[in-house]
Amino acid sequence: MTALVSEDKLALISQSHARQLALCDDLETIADGLPGNVNRQLCLHLARAVCPTVAAAHEVEERVLFAAVKTLSTTLPDIESTIERLRWEHFEDMCFAEELHDSLLSIGRGEPSMTPEAAGYMLRGFFESVRRHIAFEREMLSPLMELALRKTEPGRLNRNAS
Repeated sequence: MTALVSEDKLALISQSHARQLALCDDLETIADGLPGNVNRQLCLHLARAVCPTVAAAHEVEERVLFAAVKTLSTTLPDIESTIERLRWEHFEDMCFAEELHDSLLSIGRGEPSMTPEAAGYMLRGFFESVRRHIAFEREMLSPLMELALRKTEPGRLNRNAS
């Protein structure tokens, strides 16, 4: 049976966050270029990437991060409601990603379906939300996951701290 918490799983979370943040950076580049300096190829590339990137991130978070943090539920009784809230955020982010996919395709094809201001607002709303979600996970849940690892494998993380 695979360990619920491991250094490999911590690395998976870190890699997932890095992929999402790179996506956010690219989306910010698009938003900053609106209306007249937009890389249409980048829009088309991001349209293809946004939903798979978000879906993969959610899968890793729910399978790895949330499962590991749940092991601390006796210590943190409200963690279940926090995880439930984050699951709802995942649902909302995926719905937003699907809308973003359509808008990016439209911009990439040179047939924008909304004003540049509305497109910029949509892009910024998405990437700022994703960045806040990641910040919360990095500040709160990842340390809890590390705590769970220390609980299951005492001294394991301390060895790498020196």
